[in-house]
Amino acid sequence: MPLPDTMYCAEQINIPPELPDILKNFAKAAIRTQPRDLLQWSQAYFSALANGEPLPVKDQLEVNVATQESDTGLTPGLLKTLHKQLSHRQTCSKEDLQKKWRALCLPRVQLEMLLSLGDFGSDISWMEFFTLACSGLGGTIITALKFACEILTEDEEGGPARIPFSTFVQMYTYLAHLDGDITQEHMDSFLGGLQTQANHQNGMIQVSNFCTRKGGNARLNTP
Repeated sequence: MPLPDTMYCAEQINIPPELPDILKNFAKAAIRTQPRDLLQWSQAYFSALANGEPLPVKDQLEVNVATQESDTGLTPGLLKTLHKQLSHRQTCSKEDLQKKWRALCLPRVQLEMLLSLGDFGSDISWMEFFTLACSGLGGTIITALKFACEILTEDEEGGPARIPFSTFVQMYTYLAHLDGDITQEHMDSFLGGLQTQANHQNGMIQVSNFCTRKGGNARLNTP
């Protein structure tokens, strides 16, 4: 209903009943996510909301990042947000990844470095990109896999951070091949030692199983 030319009282203003909840949820999401460019992020937020898509919102506030004055780039919380948005398909388009990345106000140069390092084309294997992005969070393969487990796990925060061993093998193998200096014999030995533990844990592996093992401390040249 169009507003009258002259407003005499508050009762003449029609406020949609769902508006307070929408604004409340938006404010909470902005506080948790701490976007560097609030207007750019807000556009992506309401566009996703209108289309029924996963929202560009962190699960929780990353205090150490939010207090930084400069752009700190990709964080575990932001990578988890990207994973929720893009992991529903095995592959995603480069254009869609760029759009989601930009919506989270992440540095364009960091994305370009990851795409170049992984030699990705127009269609991107999401798990390969996700794994490579984890290596950007921590320099060694072991650290990258630790971040990956903590992001992918369905365990509560602070728990064992378990993921399927098959997923772990896929990520470790990708990073080891990308590194280029890890021999197949070394890879087989590293994974073989973990296979026994996974067999006793219903095919799952947790962070404590591999963080102290040798064979994953190679450092990748990631941004």
